[in-house]
Amino acid sequence: MNKKELYNKILQLDGLTNEEKSELLGLLRKQKKYGLVWEDKPEDVEERLREELPVLVEDISKAIISTEADAPNHILIEGDNLETLTALAYTHEGKIDVIYIDPPYNTGNNDFVYNDKFVDKEDSYRHSKWLSFMAKRLCIAKQLLSDKGVIFISIDDNEQAQLKLLCDEIFGENNFIASCVRKRRDSQANLSHNISPIHEYVFIFCKRYDDLLNKIPAIIDDKDYRNPDNDPRGPYKTMPCTNKGGAVYSVTTPTGRIITEEWRFKKETYDALLEDNRLVFPRGGEGKPRYKLFLRDKKNEGVLANTWLSEIASNQQGTIELKDIFDELPFNNPKPIGLLKFLLILGSQTNSTILDFFAGSGTTLHATMQLNAEDGGHRKCILVTNNENNICEEVTYERNKRVIKGYTTPKGEEVAGLAGNTLRYYRTSFVGRNRSIKNMRQLMNLSTDMLCIKEDLYMEQPKFGEQPTYKNVFRYFDNSKKRMMIIYREEAVQQLVELIQKTDYEGKMLVYVFSPSEDPWEGEFDEVQDRVQLCALPQAIYNAYRRILPKKKDEFIGADETKATGQTNATDGMLNFDNEEEQQ
Repeated sequence: MNKKELYNKILQLDGLTNEEKSELLGLLRKQKKYGLVWEDKPEDVEERLREELPVLVEDISKAIISTEADAPNHILIEGDNLETLTALAYTHEGKIDVIYIDPPYNTGNNDFVYNDKFVDKEDSYRHSKWLSFMAKRLCIAKQLLSDKGVIFISIDDNEQAQLKLLCDEIFGENNFIASCVRKRRDSQANLSHNISPIHEYVFIFCKRYDDLLNKIPAIIDDKDYRNPDNDPRGPYKTMPCTNKGGAVYSVTTPTGRIITEEWRFKKETYDALLEDNRLVFPRGGEGKPRYKLFLRDKKNEGVLANTWLSEIASNQQGTIELKDIFDELPFNNPKPIGLLKFLLILGSQTNSTILDFFAGSGTTLHATMQLNAEDGGHRKCILVTNNENNICEEVTYERNKRVIKGYTTPKGEEVAGLAGNTLRYYRTSFVGRNRSIKNMRQLMNLSTDMLCIKEDLYMEQPKFGEQPTYKNVFRYFDNSKKRMMIIYREEAVQQLVELIQKTDYEGKMLVYVFSPSEDPWEGEFDEVQDRVQLCALPQAIYNAYRRILPKKKDEFIGADETKATGQTNATDGMLNFDNEEEQQ
């Protein structure tokens, strides 16, 4: 009996409720002939998401705002990363270009917490808990990646085999790029084992396989490159043209000597090199030809990622870097800045958006800002971490605050700040998941900061045209490149439409408007449809979350506990702005 026949049998069974049939069908779908199978262990945070929806709320007191108008907006979010990733599914679906994560390695030595308890080596569900934990987060991470997005994951031998199979399942085997080995410590640990591991791995997967990774400039000792004949292409060194097993033909030197050899190049290529002044004949023109290898060409070749073992500093360097900032070690085993810069050079463009949802000490943002300073880039970085032991406030935030503003090392050396960066600090908050009118309005009211993140638009204006904005009625954002209006009260729509008609601005304005359905009051905006881009909230947020959240019966209940069936007439009870609190 095949699966389809078995499905039909289950559907026809008597004596089972629809819920029981659904559970049986779910179990049947989970059966695999090949692949990674684990016992799914419920996670407290996931259960919370069955009842509440996460939102992001800014702590304005921690904002570090650059005076440079075009400074990139970096984001630090304090909260559980599953909850935060859910919120980012609305603001950044398909928008993340590079993800780097350094998840718990599940060593059994108090490095992995599951449901507020450390998972030790004796836990019979140790690997299942870790896989359940990672699978939920990586599935959302895949949705956040752009079509050309790439994810880098640090891991060691405790879970690398399981992680490879898990990523094959989530991202697809065809989207696996490489597993690269790197040195994590400079010396062996004093262990009883015969072999003391000093390495770990970085897995590289992409969303859709392509020639995504950039070439890394090779580290070259240029002392062997000279330019004795003042070649306009710059310094070079010479390499032999002979090659055992190569093409056999005869060449004539400048002195008339005929040499028959096995050559590296085909005859046509040799002739082209000769014509382009790329051949040198030693011994006054008598010797075998050698070709010019120019320094600029060598630098453009790049190096393969698996050569980083000898090029990238170990985690001990990360410790030194962090102690230079804090004069102590507030976080164990921080990754070195060089590793993150290497990965960003490999996977990002100068305008990429980068995400690290196991942010730790915040090295990823530090590396992003350094790289921007070096190559003039405008990369934006999003960090996510919980605040266990105050790590988010006292380590992640404080480190990058000092990097932006400048600091003094324990040796008294002044390190200039990377002032051309803005850092904003957010925390997760929650709204009831039941779709009552009360919850929908609360979600709408709390969505402002998420909309600013989504549109990368933070410059709030006190007026739109001649009309002052009012708290919980409408707000207006404009940075001269983009403009956004958020309408919290549907009663204000008609009056704001009239205001839009009278106000001059270029292009289309984003208008997010409260609606109890998916209709953003298109009929009311008909007269200005060529000047606005409409979106109904909170429905757009519900739609994004629906693809992410654990299943729950999705009822739409009105505030009076009766079914809410649609919109009311917007013209009934037109809002009087003068009776509302004016936004300061």
